[in-house]
Amino acid sequence: MEFVLTLDCPESPGIVAAVSQFLLEQGSDIIDNHQFGDRRDGHFFMRVRFTAPGGEDTLRGEFAAVAAPFAMRWHLEPAGTRRRVLIMVSRYGHCLNDLLYRTRSGDLPIDVVAVVSNHRDHEALVTWHGIPFFHVPVTAATKPDAEARLLELVDSLDVDLIVLARYMQVLSDELCGRLAGRTINIHHSFLPSFKGAKPYHQAHERGVKLVGATAHYVTADLDEGPIIAQEVIDVDHSHTPDDLAAIGRDAESAALARAVRWHCEGRVFVQGRRTVVLR
Repeated sequence: MEFVLTLDCPESPGIVAAVSQFLLEQGSDIIDNHQFGDRRDGHFFMRVRFTAPGGEDTLRGEFAAVAAPFAMRWHLEPAGTRRRVLIMVSRYGHCLNDLLYRTRSGDLPIDVVAVVSNHRDHEALVTWHGIPFFHVPVTAATKPDAEARLLELVDSLDVDLIVLARYMQVLSDELCGRLAGRTINIHHSFLPSFKGAKPYHQAHERGVKLVGATAHYVTADLDEGPIIAQEVIDVDHSHTPDDLAAIGRDAESAALARAVRWHCEGRVFVQGRRTVVLR
């Protein structure tokens, strides 16, 4: 059976040797291994995919003794474990459509268990995919109730990851704290230069030469959470504002899909305000 072991801990001699010895003693065969030692922060990160004849519980019990002397934060699970994902969306449907297609085609290791939206624009699309759709309107007066409803769904559906696929409502600081480390957002990378309405028109007026998108974890600092993935596409003077917006949609879909994949495959480690991604 194949497993994935991820770990991080303070940098010290012997970490790789200890992990390798553990795998050898378990009769394991390493399929894939990535590691990174951050010398500036003195921290070490590792992700190993391996086969082992033993069961998950046995491996966990044995590795706990290896991890303790190094103060490791670690996680071990069967390879290919699928995450239960809840997607949130407003009126722009490109990222939602892309994620649903990638899920249906088997390109992403996820099961979309629900889609939540403050509008009904994409209800038919979601229903066609056989996924429960929940319309949760949000106004200033109803925002606390809407967030309470979201938390009810997260708990009742045993959600592992929440994806804001162009969900155009700001989450409260309290909700960001409750969902820390398991909520991913996407936005165009013109921020903070071109804020507010029509950012692509603003970018066109300034003659930008790059269009990009950023996928990041959600924190109370709006659009400033640890970055997971970014996409950049060259543009030039011949592109109209509508062209830039279309290119931006492609960039957003690509960056968000990569971020979701890397998170669900256990490749992303949050270290302070940034991430380490072991690809």
